[in-house]
Amino acid sequence: MSEHDPQRYPVLFIHGLWIHASAWRAWQDLFEERGYTTSAPGWPGDGDTVQATRDDPSGLDDVGIAAICRQYADIVDAMPVKPIVIGHSFGGLIAQELLANGYATAAVAIDPAPVKGVKILPFAQLRSALPVLGNPANRKRTVALTAEQFRYSFGNAVSQEESDDLFARWTIPGPGRPLFEDATATFVRDSPAAVDTHHAVRGPLLLMSGTEDHVVPLKVTQAVVKLYADSPSRTDFLEVEGRGHSLTMDSGWTDVAELALQWIAEREPELAGS
Repeated sequence: MSEHDPQRYPVLFIHGLWIHASAWRAWQDLFEERGYTTSAPGWPGDGDTVQATRDDPSGLDDVGIAAICRQYADIVDAMPVKPIVIGHSFGGLIAQELLANGYATAAVAIDPAPVKGVKILPFAQLRSALPVLGNPANRKRTVALTAEQFRYSFGNAVSQEESDDLFARWTIPGPGRPLFEDATATFVRDSPAAVDTHHAVRGPLLLMSGTEDHVVPLKVTQAVVKLYADSPSRTDFLEVEGRGHSLTMDSGWTDVAELALQWIAEREPELAGS
């Protein structure tokens, strides 16, 4: 195995709002079977397990995008090799920030929270965010979804039974601050949701979107793709037909993981030259 063999790059998984990092375990197992080393550390304030975080989510109070980015940047700084970063939802936004700022070799952003510059707000996205944004006091505290709210936001493309199972297995309370920061990004000059989509010289980026996503609708990710149109670095886009926001952890997760693995394999010559 050569010094620049992409199989030697570690893969860092970053979860999104309301989902515990342990939901990546199946992805880690698959990637490790293919020769990658992996890690899936939680956000600052996450407990070690789903239940521990539910029992005491206070560590997540007022945790915002900048603090999450800082934690993952510190993790990368301690790695001998810059990783390939794979993020879902807000993890997808963090993945783009890490990539643009030189903390990743490549990145896959799956149903990523919108970066600053996206001005459309579909009704489904607004409805998904209302459990948090509906109360300004939620900016500094954590908020848990109900099973019904999870069904609309995450589980709309799977059965009621599967949605309820995913809710029971993986959901945790999430900090409200990232949603408020993302919602107001257009009006904040130094928004923590800003990513250099125009000038950053970076590794390749893959944006993926489930066509039935309510939390981050397809047209929102398409708007992000347009922001990268004049980037000097490679940006690819894939639509995943018929899938909602639960696509990384529901019964069809392997289809999504295989798409990510295939894209990484196709980018190997670029990574070897990085």
